[in-house]
Amino acid sequence: MVGPAFVAAIAYIDPGNFATNFSAGASYGYRLFWVVIASNSVAVLIQFLSAKLGVATGRDLATICRDEFSRPVTVLLWLQAEAVAVATDLAEVVGGAVALRLLLGVPLVAGGVLTALTSIALLRIQNRSTRRFEAAIIVILLACALAFGYLLSRTGASAAGLAGGLLPGFAGNDSVLLATGMLGATVMPHVVFVHSALTSDRYRQLRSTAGERRAILRVLKLDVLLAMGVAGLMNAAMLVIAAQGIGRHRPGASDTLVEVHSQLGQRWGPSTAAVFAVALLLSGVASTAVGAYAGQVVMAGFLHRVVPLFLRRSVALVPALLLLSCASPTTVLLWSQVALSIGIPFTLLPLLIFTSRRTVMGPWVNRVATTALGLLISVLIIAI
Repeated sequence: MVGPAFVAAIAYIDPGNFATNFSAGASYGYRLFWVVIASNSVAVLIQFLSAKLGVATGRDLATICRDEFSRPVTVLLWLQAEAVAVATDLAEVVGGAVALRLLLGVPLVAGGVLTALTSIALLRIQNRSTRRFEAAIIVILLACALAFGYLLSRTGASAAGLAGGLLPGFAGNDSVLLATGMLGATVMPHVVFVHSALTSDRYRQLRSTAGERRAILRVLKLDVLLAMGVAGLMNAAMLVIAAQGIGRHRPGASDTLVEVHSQLGQRWGPSTAAVFAVALLLSGVASTAVGAYAGQVVMAGFLHRVVPLFLRRSVALVPALLLLSCASPTTVLLWSQVALSIGIPFTLLPLLIFTSRRTVMGPWVNRVATTALGLLISVLIIAI
């Protein structure tokens, strides 16, 4: 019964997370470790509400927005959701391209094309069987977890650094911008749509009685906690590896991923650097497939239209290839995550509105405390 949250979790360790978390560790050591913990905690609540919305209504978030909101509001939400999907695809294609260059010396533009084509092959599995797609994503997620476990065993961690990094605070304006990118990389708006779509039909025959509802809620919580726990540990490992693995902290480093790869190779050998690059490649390919699926869910939900997969891939690929040819990949990744953070309120607020409406949720409606916590989180995110 588990699986949907693990598909969402792969987006929480996408190349955007690599760029922001490794940049944070390389630039500020453990100073922004608290942002990783806070962002992942927020993600647990958001993904649980998304999963519950799909189960309770049998519809995904995009479809409910179309059914419940006025047409102008629906159009506005659709446009920002499409912009978020493009920014997501951009980050993941760029990340895959960087990984292929680090591993095999493939030019960035060619690597971007290969990443997009590979993601299409992975997404075709989803078109044939959602369960097989979930299984493939879980395998990739666990492979990345093993890679980070190996990297962390080589670099180690500072207990004092971790304890100090739990104290909220910043180190200047650049660190605030980076923290915003870390938030956008962790709380991913597009996977809120995906998660509700994956659970909308899953428990249709098992939600009529109070006992069945309680059982399903336990399963949803377990799925989310396991998946977000794995993703959270990997995000924390990214920052720790960068803080430990780079010899000096350089705020504003523009090629952090390349520098981390180089430093890992110099200090712990080529195999360690290769493991880092493989993890980046796996996350890029898998998260690109999930991002493309999110684009399909958004389009079908808001407009009731299905866009051919190749056309959608092309729309996202063109800006990625243009930026790969003229800009620093890490800079592109960082700013794409900042753009994603701006889209969080436009997804989180509708999610809270619907999950707190008894007319939409019926007996699955949020408790008052859950809605209050969600509103507090929304205010904090909007303020940042």
